[in-house]
Amino acid sequence: MTEFADLRGKAAVITGGGGVLGSSMGTALAGVGVRVALLDRDGQLARSKAEAIAAATGGEAVGLKTDVLARKELEAAAAEVEARWGAADFLINAAGGNAPAATTRLERLEAGSDPDAGFFGVDVEAFRRTVDLNLMGTVLPSLVFGRAMARRGSGAILNISSMSAIRPLTKVVAYSASKAAVSNFTAWLAVHLAGTGVRVNAIAPGFFLTEQNRFLLTDEKTGVLTARGGKIVAGTPQRRFGAPEDLHGLVLYLLSEKSAFVTGAVVPVDGGFNAYAGV
Repeated sequence: MTEFADLRGKAAVITGGGGVLGSSMGTALAGVGVRVALLDRDGQLARSKAEAIAAATGGEAVGLKTDVLARKELEAAAAEVEARWGAADFLINAAGGNAPAATTRLERLEAGSDPDAGFFGVDVEAFRRTVDLNLMGTVLPSLVFGRAMARRGSGAILNISSMSAIRPLTKVVAYSASKAAVSNFTAWLAVHLAGTGVRVNAIAPGFFLTEQNRFLLTDEKTGVLTARGGKIVAGTPQRRFGAPEDLHGLVLYLLSEKSAFVTGAVVPVDGGFNAYAGV
């Protein structure tokens, strides 16, 4: 990790910082000397995760109660980060998720099936909330924190897309569509900001167990893989779910100057899932 010495002393903001992946990325960054602000709508969770990061790494970390869909809250968080450490050098948009009501019960609708068990039974408001969380929850923080980066002429934004953006998965219709929009927005913003010195990339994680997808992949009572979870592991050449630490090396690389000529990329971290044709 000493190879990422150029990151030391910089400041990073991580939305969804109270989550499994967001807080894990915060630990990796603090471990190389980055000052980390975890933003989460659950303020107590963000603060407890920040305290744990500081204790584990000896680095600086703060947790701030912030709703990524509330621009005024984001602006208040930006002001607090700037007062502590100066304007943020990095933004990781890790806030996002899915909703059970925006998920179909059937993987495919066949002739004679109950239409409400498929796409036609999806709750429209839950669909809209999922799109807002994943897409607008990426756009708004980028507007708020990216402005200072563009003015300064340096910085990096890292979005969290999904394997479902590359290969839309059955059932998670709203999640797939909104994460595909995140990938598209990443490419658009990378081109738009390239002349300012700000780079924009995304990671497309494969299957990591998080609070948002656990209900689809494991039995909530026993923890045993569901039929869907079993299919996913069988379709992943490395035959496992990802661990949060599997993202660390790529996160550090994409924020550091070692990736100075990388922008507009959406990089899969999926154990080979996207490469596997199933036969």
